[in-house]
Amino acid sequence: MSGRAPTPGPGTAFWCERAWLADAVVAGVRVVVHAGRITDVTCTPVASPGDSRLRGVVLPGLANAHSHVFHRALRGRTHDRAGTFWTWRERVYGLAARLDPDRHLALARAAYAEMALAGITCVGEFHYLHHPPGGGRYADPNAMAEGLVQAAADAGIRLTLLDACYLAGGLEGGGHLPLDEVQVRFSDGDAEGWAARIELLPERNGVRVGAAVHSVRAVPAAQLPTVVHAAAGRPLHVHLSEQPAENEACLARYGTTPTGLLREQGVLGPSTTVVHAVHLTPDDVATLGRTGTGVCACPSTEADLADGMAPLRELRDAGSPLSLGSDQHVVTDLLAEAQLLEHHERLRSSERGRFTPAGLVAALTVDGHRALGWPDAGRIAPGRRADLVAVRLDSPRTAGCAPAQLPMVAAAADVHTVVVDGRVVVAEGRHGLGDVGRLLASAIDPLWADA
Repeated sequence: MSGRAPTPGPGTAFWCERAWLADAVVAGVRVVVHAGRITDVTCTPVASPGDSRLRGVVLPGLANAHSHVFHRALRGRTHDRAGTFWTWRERVYGLAARLDPDRHLALARAAYAEMALAGITCVGEFHYLHHPPGGGRYADPNAMAEGLVQAAADAGIRLTLLDACYLAGGLEGGGHLPLDEVQVRFSDGDAEGWAARIELLPERNGVRVGAAVHSVRAVPAAQLPTVVHAAAGRPLHVHLSEQPAENEACLARYGTTPTGLLREQGVLGPSTTVVHAVHLTPDDVATLGRTGTGVCACPSTEADLADGMAPLRELRDAGSPLSLGSDQHVVTDLLAEAQLLEHHERLRSSERGRFTPAGLVAALTVDGHRALGWPDAGRIAPGRRADLVAVRLDSPRTAGCAPAQLPMVAAAADVHTVVVDGRVVVAEGRHGLGDVGRLLASAIDPLWADA
């Protein structure tokens, strides 16, 4: 079943009680939509007959710039023991070993529907679960990726498939490690094999095919130029310096930081987004900013895994546009991620207001979509994609707030209507697929029944 409503006819219009236009909240805004695009934006205090009315504050669609959708099955199942990022990763691998195309599709469909409920209109899926457990190939070598495409279509959101090159089991001072028994399903053997496989993935309506370097741990330096060449014209994402151990191993092996290695191999630039970027030197910050490389922060994950807090204000000031992602889906709430971004900065600096509400909205919308290869989305303006997210101003969380400060107090639960490319996907808090909680439970519970 598709979560997308029929395409509206010419002149479909939404009257917004308030709308976020550029960097300000404007009262009484009429948005006319045709063929999935905004054709007219007019300030008017009164709706026209036949307009669909959206109460509260209407934001542009939110872009989730970093997702590992299968991690959604780990929510609430990793808090029963202490440990580190590395011990948590063992649980990720255990879950990965139990996923096949059908289970993966069911989980992704439910998780993407949860994203739609939270106002997410586009997701960047950092995808490395490519092949069957133990290696080998499915009859369709992109069977797992095609499941993600179907899941996003069913949930009614756009997808940028960030297909990840993953070739090594890790990195130590002596070199890269062999793949373990779970990691073999992530690998295409070498970067040329990875590039040949993603060439079989067509772009289609609502889908962009991007590329990813899993990390400098998982892709040897000699393979990086092949990935860069194959990614030309596509968004390119890479996990960067999430853990100090990555930096230490890279310095020991290559004599430079992970940022320095990516720069040497031509990975950085305006089409590239690095994810996490927690443990950076001042030179790393300057390099990322100077090259115009984007940075995707995932604050709930970085807190959950005890990664640390990235120097995000310094990165922005250096010239790196910021975006936000839900990563392992500790919560599926990009408004919460934006609030954590500011709160972490306050903890780092002992200062408030490191990012304005308008700056947070830019990271959630226009800069997130740009990082995912959708420069025509993220603003409520003529010619842009018709993505609208209506957020309540009368909930227990938002009642009494100044509308322009809504991003600092609202939660995913306050989203009541979501329009993607002119189609109503969520209406009055209900997704077209029905009970999303039940969908999630039916997808996740079997994965743990035989664990």
